[in-house]
Amino acid sequence: MGPLPGGRCLYTPPTIVHAMLGYTVPSYGRLSPSDYLLYRRYYCEGCHQLKAGYGLRGTLTVNYDMTFNAILLNGIAGDVTDFEGTTRKLCVFERPKADSDILRAMAAYTLIITKWELADDENDKPSRKSKLISEVLAQAISKAVREYPEYDEKVGEGFRRLVEMEEAGTRDAKLLGREFGRYLAMPLRDMAGDKGSDDLDRVFQELTSAVYVMDALDDLEQDYMDGTFNAYLPESGFINAKDFVSRNIYPLSEDVRGVMDALQSSYLKVRGTMKANTSLCDNIVYYGIPESAAKVLRGESQAKASIKNCAANRKERLSDARSAGARRVVVVADVHGVHLEPRIAALPGRVAPAVLAAPRPPPAAPGIRLRGAVLRGAYPDIPLVDAEPARPALAVALVH
Repeated sequence: MGPLPGGRCLYTPPTIVHAMLGYTVPSYGRLSPSDYLLYRRYYCEGCHQLKAGYGLRGTLTVNYDMTFNAILLNGIAGDVTDFEGTTRKLCVFERPKADSDILRAMAAYTLIITKWELADDENDKPSRKSKLISEVLAQAISKAVREYPEYDEKVGEGFRRLVEMEEAGTRDAKLLGREFGRYLAMPLRDMAGDKGSDDLDRVFQELTSAVYVMDALDDLEQDYMDGTFNAYLPESGFINAKDFVSRNIYPLSEDVRGVMDALQSSYLKVRGTMKANTSLCDNIVYYGIPESAAKVLRGESQAKASIKNCAANRKERLSDARSAGARRVVVVADVHGVHLEPRIAALPGRVAPAVLAAPRPPPAAPGIRLRGAVLRGAYPDIPLVDAEPARPALAVALVH
């Protein structure tokens, strides 16, 4: 097909998909029916607690990682080990089923974590999206901070310490995550009350280290294009995540195996003290989280633990673009104006609204404008059929 009149590109509006976020997920194929229902009760209850305490907007921050924290803490402390589950499909408007101090505090902690994640995003790369999400959640976050100022203080210290280490050039992702987790574990120890212990703190430290490593590997391309810190990004020679992982598969696998071993060893020390939820936590720690890590190494993860990425649906769009393989490419515009080859491809999937092919070396993505569209991000490993095999293409999503 030839160019469309006026150089217009085909556009398929992105589909909004509600998805929880995080890497700390169960291995659903290995869950017993009873543990599946138990997990469902906990993540639904997380949503109910956020709605009851902080309004409907607060429920946007529900995530797998905080759900696991609640399951483990409640299993050790035995706060409320049995509560009713919801049976409604649209359950967000239901009241909490569990009268639990731990689950109420976890709802506030979730919002406080989100506050500092958004602040970190704004520090790394200011965007309208981060500001908009901060405004949407401002009232809920402010209430959580007022009710739990000590949690806000510790989490803030953790984020500041992490930034300090990153700016100092620390390249050990495991160490960065473990140090960060030391601060994040402090509010969780408070929630555990007299059941808190150094061993439990270590579980949350090692969990944070594992999540940090997975997140860094998951974000290689995005951090490369944004120019933001990533402990795994080399100073030169980066082409795309698939190429980087394939060339460094052994040291990266060692890192992943190291954080998994540390997490599982620390969990084993507290497992014997659990009053409930043991088999469910076993599933997540021994199967679910390692499966998440394997997906990250294979480039299949869609679980970026960020409310900002949920709103952008970035992982979902990127996955669709990769699975589509850009096989249905239509040349629709001349792009000589930005010193790229005249190739612009439209995918009928949820990439919004087009994919632009350009030979290496790529242009700087930020700030380039083309016919009212803005280059928002680049994903180098999306194949395009009109790219010459000897000159791998750079695929860039354009957003009006």
